[in-house]
Amino acid sequence: MDKFIVSARKYRPQNFSTVVGQAHITTTLKNAIRNNQLAHAFLFCGPRGVGKTTCARILAKTINCENKTPDGEACNTCNSCVSFDAGTSLNIHELDAASNNSVDDIRTLVEQVRFAPQAGRYKVYIVDEVHMLSSSAFNAFLKTLEEPPPYAIFILATTEKHKILPTILSRCQIFDFKRITNNDTIEHLQEICDKESIRADKAALHVIAQKSEGCMRDALSILDKIVSFTNGELNYSNTLEHLNILDEDYYFRMLDHMQQQQLSDAMLLYDEINRKGFEGDTLLEGFSEFIRNLLVSKDAKAAILLEVADDFKQKYLQAAGQISASWLLAALNLLNEAEINYKQARNKRLHVELALIKLCYLLQAVELTDSNGAVAKKKRIESARPVAFRKLPIVALKEEPAAKTPAPENVPEAKLVIEQEAPAPPPVSKNKPAESPAAAPEPKRSLGSLDAIRKKITAQNKANGNGSRELTDEELKTCWDLFIQKLSERKNHSAVTNFKDAELRIIDNNSIEIITGSNIQQKFIEQERAELIHWLQDHFSNRQLIYNVVIVENEQQAEPREKPLNTKQQFQKIVEEYPLVQELKDRLRLELDY
Repeated sequence: MDKFIVSARKYRPQNFSTVVGQAHITTTLKNAIRNNQLAHAFLFCGPRGVGKTTCARILAKTINCENKTPDGEACNTCNSCVSFDAGTSLNIHELDAASNNSVDDIRTLVEQVRFAPQAGRYKVYIVDEVHMLSSSAFNAFLKTLEEPPPYAIFILATTEKHKILPTILSRCQIFDFKRITNNDTIEHLQEICDKESIRADKAALHVIAQKSEGCMRDALSILDKIVSFTNGELNYSNTLEHLNILDEDYYFRMLDHMQQQQLSDAMLLYDEINRKGFEGDTLLEGFSEFIRNLLVSKDAKAAILLEVADDFKQKYLQAAGQISASWLLAALNLLNEAEINYKQARNKRLHVELALIKLCYLLQAVELTDSNGAVAKKKRIESARPVAFRKLPIVALKEEPAAKTPAPENVPEAKLVIEQEAPAPPPVSKNKPAESPAAAPEPKRSLGSLDAIRKKITAQNKANGNGSRELTDEELKTCWDLFIQKLSERKNHSAVTNFKDAELRIIDNNSIEIITGSNIQQKFIEQERAELIHWLQDHFSNRQLIYNVVIVENEQQAEPREKPLNTKQQFQKIVEEYPLVQELKDRLRLELDY
C-alpha cells in the first residue's frame, strides 16, 4: 500500500510555469535569471499559502541548474535538479526562523556562508517566517546580508512584512505576493481532479475556493477532506454539508417570504435553519453577503464583482431586478446593526428573530426616494397627522362690583372669572339704529390686575389683625434663637455653634445681613439656606424677605502670626546668647548644613 501524500505536497509546483496566480513575480524572476541580474537578497512577503516558499525553492533550483531552458526554467534532469528534488542538495539551506530565532542560530548560519559551494554556482539560504527573529538576531544578520560572498543568495519569506526592521528591508529586493483569485483556484482544483479521476461539480469547486479565501494550500486541504468524505465524488450539496455552509437556496426562500411579508413562514424557515445546527450569526453574516450580491447585481457594470457560481448568477440577476435598491440598502443597514449587537445579546435567538421581523415589515416602514439627484429617507405612510386640539378660550380677569354681593369677612371681593372671548360686534347697518352703550361688551382686565388683588388682600389682613410682623432687632433675635433651638433638636451641633457666633443686622424691611467671621462659618449657614429663608419668611409673614451672608474677619485674626525660625536663624540666635558656640565652631572648623 502506497503512502498517502496530501495534494498540497504532491502537486507542489516544480517550475515557475506551474505556479498559480503569481505571474507578476515568476516573470520577473525568470527574466532576472535569463539576463544574469540576480540580487543577493530577496524578500517574499504575502498571505499564507500563496506560494512564497515554493517560489523560493524553485528559484534556488533554477539558478543552480546546469541546463536551463531558454525561457529561464530548470531542466529537472541534470544532477543539480535531481539532487534538489530528492532533498540531498548541499547548496540549499532552509532555516525556520520561528523555532531558530536566537543570535546563536544566525551566527551559525553566518559561519556556513564563508564556505564556497562544492558543486554548482550558488549557495542559497532560505529563511522562512523571518519576522520571528529577535532584534539582536536581525542585527547579527545585517552585515552579512548587506555584503555577502558572490556565491551566496539569501531568500527571506514572511507573512508579516511590517514586523521586519527597516534596515533589513532596505537590503532586500522585495516581492509582494497576492491572494489567488477564485477563478485561478477553481482551474487548479479542476486540473487535480482530472488527474486523480475525481468527479467534481464546478459549483462545489467554487464553494471550496470561496472558503479558502485565496489560499491554495487551504483549498487543497479542503479538497482532500471532501474527497475522503464523499468517496471521490464532489457535488454542491455534500460540499456544503461538509463545510457547514448554509445553502443559498435558503436565502432566496427567506427573501421571498420577506417580500411578501409572510412573517410566519420566515420564522419557520429560521427554525429549520437553527435545527440544522447553524448559529444565528452565521445566518446574519450569510444573509448580509447575499443582500450585497443582489445589490451588486442591480448594475451591469458592477456584475463582475458577483463572486458566485455560474449556476447561480442568472438567479441573482433575476431576483435583483424584482427588488428596489432602497429595500436592499435598508436591509443591509438592519443586518449590519444586528450582526454588531449579536455578541452582546443574551437571548441570541430572539435577537435574530427581531431582525427578521423588521426585515419582513421593512417595505411599509421606509422608502428611499431620489430628490434632485440626492437619496433621502422619508416615511411612506403620510396619513398620520398630529392631534388637532380645539382652540381654548382666552382667560380674562373680571372684578365684580362690591355692591352686587357683599363680600364675607377675610374673603377678597375680587375673584378670577374665566370667560370666552366675546365675538366682534356686527357692522352697523345704515337703516338700523345703533345699539345702546349698555349693550356693549364689558372690557376685560389683564393679568396685571393681580397686583391690585394682592394689595386689597394685604389691606384686609391688616384690618383683621393678620398682617406681617414688624422686622425689629428683638423680633429677629427671637426668630433666630428659635431656629437655633430647632437645629439643636436635630443634634446638628456644628451648625448650632456657627449660628450662635453669627451677628444679625437689619438693612431694610425686606433684607437682613448675617455677619460671619470666616469662610467655614459662612458655609455652615449657607447649608441651611433653603430652610432658613422659609423660616424667616413664615415668622415675619413676608415672602419678600431675603438675607445675605457677609464675611468680616476679626482684627485679631487678621494680624500676621509670628513665623517659626528656620535652622540658620535658630543658630544665629544661639550665637547671640552664647558666643562661645561660634568660637567652638571656628576652632573645630565645622561646616553646618542648614
